[in-house]
Amino acid sequence: MAGKASCDYCSNYVYNEEEEYYECDISLDEDDYGRLLESSFQECPYFQMDDEYKIVRKQM
Repeated sequence: MAGKASCDYCSNYVYNEEEEYYECDISLDEDDYGRLLESSFQECPYFQMDDEYKIVRKQM
């Protein structure tokens, strides 16, 4: 899946400490996964910008 948004900036891209690598942490059922593989997206439909300061801004 090629896209303009890099996985490095996605909040779903998390480090797996047991396996020592980064992976996409979205939860898909069989149907969703099949649609994802069959489609040709320009951008990942599950991309969410990782905004670590989001909580802080809400508290202000």
